[in-house]
Amino acid sequence: MPNLKTPLHLDMLQKAKKRLSLFPRIKKAIKVLLGREDFYGLEWGDPENVEPLKYVKDHFLLPYINSDSTIIEIGPGGGRWTRYMLHAKQIFAIDFYQPVLDELAKNYNLPNINIIKNNGMDFPNIDNESIDLIFSFGTFVHLDTEIINEYLKNIKPLLKQNSNVIIQYSDKTKPIGYDRIVNSRNNRGFSDNEPEKMRKLILQHGYNIYEEDEKTMWHSSIIRFGL
Repeated sequence: MPNLKTPLHLDMLQKAKKRLSLFPRIKKAIKVLLGREDFYGLEWGDPENVEPLKYVKDHFLLPYINSDSTIIEIGPGGGRWTRYMLHAKQIFAIDFYQPVLDELAKNYNLPNINIIKNNGMDFPNIDNESIDLIFSFGTFVHLDTEIINEYLKNIKPLLKQNSNVIIQYSDKTKPIGYDRIVNSRNNRGFSDNEPEKMRKLILQHGYNIYEEDEKTMWHSSIIRFGL
C-alpha cells in the first residue's frame, strides 16, 4: 500500500489554527463588516478575489452544481471550495485526516454534508452510480501517482453517466511546480506529476477526458473527465 503517513496537512492545519486564534474579537468584527470568511484553506487564496481561483470557481465548479447534485469533495480543508457547493442535494466531504474533517464540520455543520474519513484512497458508504460531480483542489498536488491511480480505480464505480471529475494536480513542467517538487522536504511538497503522466493514468482506467487546463494555475494543472 502506498505511504500515506505524511503530516503535511496536519502541520498546515495547526499553523492555520494559530493564525486564526490571534485577536479573535477583532477578526470577527472585520468578518462582519467586510462579509469575509476566515478559515483553514484561505491562506492559499480566496476564490472570491484571486483571479486564477475565481476562474476555477466560475469555470470548473459552479457550472456543475445544482440542487439535484450529489457531490464528492476530496480534501475539503476548512471549506474553501465547499462553501460553493452548499445548495447541492448531498455533499460527501472526504479526507484521510480526522482533524481536518473536524475543522470543516466546525465551519459547515449542515444536514446535506456527510463527513467521511477514508483510508487515503477509498470512498466508504457511498453508493455506486450515485455521484454527479467529484471535485478536488489542493489535495492531488501532494499525492504520488500510485495513490492517484488507486483513487482513479475507486472513483469509477461511483459515477453516474454524464458525471464530471475535476482534479487539480501537480505539474512539474511549470517552473514553480518543478521548484516545489525539487525543494520539498521528506516528500511533503508537490508530487512528481505532469499532464502527460496524469492523462495516461486517466485513460488507462477507461475514462473520457473532456477538458484540460494547463495555463490557469502557475504550479499545477486541472483536468475534467468522466465516463
